[in-house]
Amino acid sequence: MTRKMYYFNSDDSHPIQPTSADIILRQQLEYSISKYFYEACDRTIQNLLSSCRWYVTTHANAMTLVIECPDQVTNWRILQKIVPMGTLLYGIISSAKIRVCPPESQGVPFEMRVDELSVYRDWA
Repeated sequence: MTRKMYYFNSDDSHPIQPTSADIILRQQLEYSISKYFYEACDRTIQNLLSSCRWYVTTHANAMTLVIECPDQVTNWRILQKIVPMGTLLYGIISSAKIRVCPPESQGVPFEMRVDELSVYRDWA
């Protein structure tokens, strides 16, 4: 049995550290997705998001909408709107996730993949 040896050109491997151009492009992508998502939301969801800290991140090759809620009431209202938000996000990228974070030390974050929306349809 012969063993095949594969040699890779160093140009074929992925860089270990992102370049400044990579970082800038990722930030521009996150900003554009955030803007597109927010503009697609209805006024109720926009108002809810405006009372939270929220952002889109693309770390580890997964896009995640992170929503940090200032209080438990807002956290509950955001969770009630997670299906419509997930539907909008699914239209942008079908492999995205939503993470809803309650106020610090008041619970654990809730995370949902938008391709699992059918599980949460009864919430809508």
